[in-house]
Amino acid sequence: MAVIIKSVQGGSLADKKKISAGDCLISVNGNEINDVLDYCFYLNDKKLRLVFRNGEGLRVATVIKDEFDDIGLEFETYLMDKQQHCKNKCIFCFIDQLPKGLRESLYFKDDDSRLSFLFGNYITLTNMKDEDIDRIIKMHISPVNISVQTMNPDLRVKMMLNPKAGESLRYIDKLAKGGILLNTQLVLCPGINDGSELEFSLQKLGELYPEVQSIAAVPVGLSDHREGLYPLEPYTAETAGGVIDIIDRFNEEFMKKHGEIIAYAADEFYLRAGREIPDADYYNGFPQLENGVGMWALLESEFNQALEKCIIKEKNRRVTVVTGKAAYPLIRGLSDKAMSRIKGLDVNVIAAENKLLGSMITVSGLLCGKDMADALEGVDLGEELLIPPNSLRKEGDMFLDNMTVEELSEKLGVKVTAPGSGGDELLDALTGGLKDE
Repeated sequence: MAVIIKSVQGGSLADKKKISAGDCLISVNGNEINDVLDYCFYLNDKKLRLVFRNGEGLRVATVIKDEFDDIGLEFETYLMDKQQHCKNKCIFCFIDQLPKGLRESLYFKDDDSRLSFLFGNYITLTNMKDEDIDRIIKMHISPVNISVQTMNPDLRVKMMLNPKAGESLRYIDKLAKGGILLNTQLVLCPGINDGSELEFSLQKLGELYPEVQSIAAVPVGLSDHREGLYPLEPYTAETAGGVIDIIDRFNEEFMKKHGEIIAYAADEFYLRAGREIPDADYYNGFPQLENGVGMWALLESEFNQALEKCIIKEKNRRVTVVTGKAAYPLIRGLSDKAMSRIKGLDVNVIAAENKLLGSMITVSGLLCGKDMADALEGVDLGEELLIPPNSLRKEGDMFLDNMTVEELSEKLGVKVTAPGSGGDELLDALTGGLKDE
């Protein structure tokens, strides 16, 4: 399979070899190029023999470069071909719980191993074949993030409604034996894959340490749009506490054997259980932030450190912060700390209800623009509104419901800013950018 070159950077090595947009790259040093992983892997050699095809036929270009230099070719997409669609029908799939009428891209279910390497996406392995696993090991594509759910093959089939779901678990063992580091995820559904099944999954994944370097337990997300879907219940304080207890017992034994822990409950389990979230040191480098594991502790730690260094003593500034109900206590507490240190700083924190997806969805990252607009209607917002940065989609400055930041700003009549995700960046935004360097 040849991949089409979209453009060539001016003055680059490829440009000097008169390689042009529209040419098809066929191979590098005799290795067929099918996608971005092939390209990146084989491009690391210092001497490259590139085979191209254009309107005049095949041609060869030899490029001499430093080991990690780019040669200036750009392609249509990161993947160079179509993104692989998920073939599972998981009983907990959140995309199936989205209301109708949102933009089309939100309904696409990806399960592409290349996106795991490029962007940290979690994959189920059900789309993969032995040759795909062999290629990952050969190229040493590491780490790979795997959405496991359960290590019980029969239960995995039932949860993912895919006959290949159980069989594909063997790839986890194969990857580990091939030296590939793995971050694993268990989306837990009450009464289905928690309890004794969770204990079993932790045990089996723990046996693959150190290649399995982290295990995240994440509670199933349930929207108000589950008509016709598998009946699932939300976690209660008692059942959420039970998950934490199982993980704590596993970690205690694991620590005795290996001197560290690898299993973590998502912050949401602690919030639902009404338990104190561990401090930042507990999370061993925060390997699972994208799963909501340790986000609370990291933000609090970064904010407190930044506040200790802050030299501002007085600031006449009034701002509003909007967040989800889950993060409200944290953001309120951090804002109070800032106001106690900085005279004249006035921070109003408002928790917005998620009306688009339902009251059980309390994370700030799934708030839409209309949710925020409704929650803030008639409120004196001060000189600036700070919104959760993770509420914006990858497409740019757009919320889940297609409203843009600019539209929200116009609707509310105030400057709207999405600060960075770090605690120091939050403090910077609260104070208007005047803090100690």
